[in-house]
Amino acid sequence: MSKTKLTYTEAVAELETILAELENNSEINMDLISEKVKRAAVLMEFCKKQLHQLDEDLEKIMTDLGD
Repeated sequence: MSKTKLTYTEAVAELETILAELENNSEINMDLISEKVKRAAVLMEFCKKQLHQLDEDLEKIMTDLGD
């Protein structure tokens, strides 16, 4: 199994897929729900970190341009 670096876009797409699966499947078992929610939490944390990093990078660029 090759390990590739997850991108923000891929994480958001996977989150959207998980959400759609949970919304559209009334017969999903509880174990699967738990797995999906845990994965969604990991993905949301990843996206949050990516957004914070982007914000920091943009702030630095704007500060550098102001000098």
